[in-house]
Amino acid sequence: MSVKETDGTSNYEYVTARVQARRAALFSDEDYRKLVRMGPSEIARYMEETEYESEVNALGSRYDGVDLIEHALNRNLAKHFNDLLRWADGQLYEFIARYLRKFDAWNVKTVIRGIYSDSESEAIEEDLIYAGELDRQFLDRLVESSSIEDVVEMLDRTRYGDALAAAYEDYEESGVLIPLENAVDRTYYEGLMSGVTETDDRATQLYVEFLQAEIDFRNARNALRIARTGADLDPADYFIEGGQLFRASELSQLSTSVDELATFIRDSTYGDDLSEALDELERAESLIGFEHALDAALLKYSDHLSHVFPLSVCPVLAYVLAKEREVDNIRAIARGREAGLSESEIESELVIL
Repeated sequence: MSVKETDGTSNYEYVTARVQARRAALFSDEDYRKLVRMGPSEIARYMEETEYESEVNALGSRYDGVDLIEHALNRNLAKHFNDLLRWADGQLYEFIARYLRKFDAWNVKTVIRGIYSDSESEAIEEDLIYAGELDRQFLDRLVESSSIEDVVEMLDRTRYGDALAAAYEDYEESGVLIPLENAVDRTYYEGLMSGVTETDDRATQLYVEFLQAEIDFRNARNALRIARTGADLDPADYFIEGGQLFRASELSQLSTSVDELATFIRDSTYGDDLSEALDELERAESLIGFEHALDAALLKYSDHLSHVFPLSVCPVLAYVLAKEREVDNIRAIARGREAGLSESEIESELVIL
């Protein structure tokens, strides 16, 4: 991710107009229903007829099937998000650059998970998204690490170093990745909120409101994951500061019941906007279903903010989420087809609005 001076005036009109055009090109739910009925080669050919054409053509001589799809998706995602940075000026650039550090967090967690599960380095590399601040060369070195401890040591001089070093002892005691993953998430969100919460500037206030919602939903997701592991971990110890919905002390109790959690959110400021999504949340029968319902709820909330405040950072961040959803859905379909899952099983893996 390139870094440039942020002096100057934010160009919201220009960037949001470009984002609207990009958003109109995203796959629809009907596209997903077509893809579910295709094999990996057919999916790649379908993508070739869309805005993924250049990536599929460029990579087609080196990869095929799901590998081609994976690499094309990740390269396209990085291209789109680097375009956002190239278009934006002033404070808007800074907001976007901060937010896109989420891909550093994603990549660090992907490497740690891959080593934890003894995945081949090539398989880990396929899941990396080169849209953050950590450059490709450094990420390649992380992927080649022989242990999680080595990864933690290599990240020592990055923004994640201190948090990961502190969490490593908890990881060794518990044997689960939650302490390390939470340390990465906490570092990311603390960096997002640093220095922006106390302001009278409406653009910054909207940025904060969007992030608060994302942190609230991240806390809900993490709490339930911790409760489901059975490990001797208190969700309150892994609470991410910066949201507005939960207090750390409430998470331990709410994490034991999806119904109580949904009711708590329904009675909150998100309730009116998320009524339909919360119905889905209460019907979710698995952790994956619950997490997909949360993803759908956050997408709808981001769309709501975008419609209410069309000339703000909200449409840009909502587009980032929507683009991520597209890539996640296509990837899930391709992997599901390769694994021989049924159409209904694959559809259960998708985030459909």
